[in-house]
Amino acid sequence: MTFAISALKYPLLLALCAGVVSGCTVLRAEHREARAEARYPPTGTMVTLADGPHAGQIVHVKVEGPEDAPQIVLIHGASGSLRDMTFRLAPALVEDHRLFIVDRPGFGYSQPMEDDSIFQQAAVLRQAVDQLGAKTPMVLGHSYGGAVALAWATQAPDSLSSLVLLSAASQTWEGDLPWLYKLTAPPLGQTLAVPLITAWAPESAVTSAVEEVFEPEAMPEGYIAHFGPDMTLRRVTMRANARQRAHLKAEIAQMVPDYGKVSVPVELLHGDQDTTVGLEIHSRPTARALPHARLTVLKGAGHMIEQTRVPDVLEAIKRLEN
Repeated sequence: MTFAISALKYPLLLALCAGVVSGCTVLRAEHREARAEARYPPTGTMVTLADGPHAGQIVHVKVEGPEDAPQIVLIHGASGSLRDMTFRLAPALVEDHRLFIVDRPGFGYSQPMEDDSIFQQAAVLRQAVDQLGAKTPMVLGHSYGGAVALAWATQAPDSLSSLVLLSAASQTWEGDLPWLYKLTAPPLGQTLAVPLITAWAPESAVTSAVEEVFEPEAMPEGYIAHFGPDMTLRRVTMRANARQRAHLKAEIAQMVPDYGKVSVPVELLHGDQDTTVGLEIHSRPTARALPHARLTVLKGAGHMIEQTRVPDVLEAIKRLEN
């Protein structure tokens, strides 16, 4: 009997230690999430979809600008929120445009979706802005948001007036998932790894990761404070981000044959130094595949052109409006 109790001692101690670590991780994750949401509360309208297959889905949309002005929907990329669009681009547009700035499902304050493919996201965002009064708007998407914007255009080409794609993921590519998504996308990673990252990821590492996405250009002063990367570290957002990123290549492969259906004019802008979404892999072939597309290559620009090359984006929008 003494032997049996002794044999159980170490597994019990390990289980106890694991329970303590797990409990501390959950508490710290909850604390960081609550702090992030207190610092960055909702700034827009919580739209509950009224009918259809997504009835009851909640989408956070910030609406700005004159009611009678030309309408633009702004769709952020991966690991982001509408705050990315409200740092430089929205302020440059708001005086002369009616802006519908969205949190994609699972990001910011938009409710996550069980099926959050680019096609379902596009349908949900389209219905949300329609309920707020957007009628055949221009649709602008950055990076992953560009894939959602393309899904919108291929699914419902008569529901938008034009399309702006900034550093957009639009073609399939060679290579596997980055290690972070390999870790966080599978069910076990969603359960175990995500809370650990939420709880313990150093703020310095998060800031460095954001700075890397801007390279070779500099991250604008004040961007981190406005953007709030701790919002992206919340468990619900990390899980949505990982799932969506893991499925993106297959969804783009499904969408590419439909590019010929896009009948509206399209402006593509892409930096020639973008190492996140490569110009030659994505925008060059997509510009050839879309019937009414114009590609502008931005010399020396990296991935975050919605922040670093706002005048070029404004020029593209003007071309579509004239």
